[in-house]
This record gives sequence, C-alpha cells and structure tokens, in this order.
Amino acid sequence: MGMVMVKCPQTGRAIPTGIKTDHESFQRSAVFFSRTRCPTCRTEHAWFARDAWVQESSSIGLDWVRSRCAPSQV
Repeated sequence: MGMVMVKCPQTGRAIPTGIKTDHESFQRSAVFFSRTRCPTCRTEHAWFARDAWVQESSSIGLDWVRSRCAPSQV
C-alpha cells in the first residue's frame, strides 16, 4: 500500500494527494482529473492520473516530514 503522489509545479517537490492505493490498482484505475492542496506552496494543484505515481508508504515517512519541515520551507 502506498500514497498517490504528484509533483508540485512551483517547487518540483513530490506531494501526497491523500489517496492510498497500491501500484497495480492505481494502474488499472480509470483516467481521472483531480485537485490537491500542496502543503509546501499552499496552492491547489490540478493533475491527471497519468502525471501521478504510487510511492510505497515505507519510503514516504520520515524523509518527507524532514524535507517538509526544513527551516527554508517554514
């Protein structure tokens, strides 16, 4: 199980969409369009499923939190 991620067009950072799934299920899903509020630049980004990927939950954790809480981002 992992989190669907997209790239912030302003910062280039990976951001979680809040959608939890596995890679295979996500690949089988219908093409869709969605919006996600970016915690880094605090903007809502529109994205298509083809622009997203599933990042396994074990690799999101502490590294994402550390990068999100870096002093330059506060």
